[in-house]
Amino acid sequence: MFFLLNILGILVVTGLVYLCSPAKRIVKWRSILSLFIVELLITWFMLTTTVGAWTIDKIASFFTWLVACANSGISFVFPSVMANETVDFFFSALMPIIFIVTFFDILTYFGIMTWIINKVGWVISKISGLPKLESFFSIQMMFLGNTEALAVIRQQLVVLKNNRLLTFGIMSMSSISGSIIGAYLTMVPAEYVFAAIPLNCLNALLIASILHPVEVSKDEDIVYVPPKEERKDFFSTISNSMLVGMNMVIVILAMVIGYVALTSALNGILGFLVNGLTIEKIFGVIFSPFAFLLGLGGQDAMYVASLMGIKISTNEFVAMMDLKNHLNELDPHTVAVAVTFLTSFANFSTVGMIYGTYNSIFGEKGSEVIGKNVWKLLVSGMAVSLLSAMIVGLFVW
Repeated sequence: MFFLLNILGILVVTGLVYLCSPAKRIVKWRSILSLFIVELLITWFMLTTTVGAWTIDKIASFFTWLVACANSGISFVFPSVMANETVDFFFSALMPIIFIVTFFDILTYFGIMTWIINKVGWVISKISGLPKLESFFSIQMMFLGNTEALAVIRQQLVVLKNNRLLTFGIMSMSSISGSIIGAYLTMVPAEYVFAAIPLNCLNALLIASILHPVEVSKDEDIVYVPPKEERKDFFSTISNSMLVGMNMVIVILAMVIGYVALTSALNGILGFLVNGLTIEKIFGVIFSPFAFLLGLGGQDAMYVASLMGIKISTNEFVAMMDLKNHLNELDPHTVAVAVTFLTSFANFSTVGMIYGTYNSIFGEKGSEVIGKNVWKLLVSGMAVSLLSAMIVGLFVW
């Protein structure tokens, strides 16, 4: 019965997203089905084979190395901070952006990133029938995270029309940052974290293709290569990259502080009106039907629904810390779907981070496409998290 509920959940989430789509006529269902089949194969490979676990571990190791390189620079400037057993979000997740942006801009300078976008994007687009750049971006988010991934391909984005820019904003709700994977692994089982990462990225492409389908001509489905006359010398390029990264850190920091503070203020108002009422509890009630559709029983469903409410109103860290204290009390299926659901940045703060990133890259006019479509970003983020959890749930009982 619970297995059938899990399957029904996948159909319900997909159907609800389709109902929200303003362009139902051009949804490419063949592409959606192709992506879904690939996701089932990936999940089977990662959760049931030794080779799959080894592969994901090696990929994660590369990005862990990148973060370690970034941390060496941060430690030089802030040695006492980085020597602490626990490091604040600003230093652990935001400051590494400066180096990661610079590293990938160097790859872009020498044409390596452009080549990868073309080839990897071509493979995914052939499987899915979707545009190259969007296809590559879904893979790029796997460990880079939304803000870093957007910054890395900013030269590609500045030449796109607003309808495609919105696609990247929608997809950006469903990533995580390689810099915080280690923090996740101290709280929840690693296999479900690593299963969620590729599923979230492919589901981001899948959901965006339903919620905001865009027809891209062959002439537009290309990787932009800046003309030689626009190309600066190497040291000017990397210096500018570092400044771009620092600007992003400041903008994102402001957005995160603001949105978390607004949530706290809203909880204060709600608590004044109704004793004990919080935005987390409201969202927990709203998402409780979806918790049952994850294939969960009554008590476990309500607990996972409360984790959903905590995640969207605050962040996944708070929810994971709560889950960590209950892991031994929950059955394997509940743990699998809960961890998978929580492994993404889908919450209100992330909308602010994406808006801030767009503002830093495109200016106020370019960021309007995000401000006017916040609901699409939230629908996408929650739908992707639910789909990923439901797919993992099919393999763990």
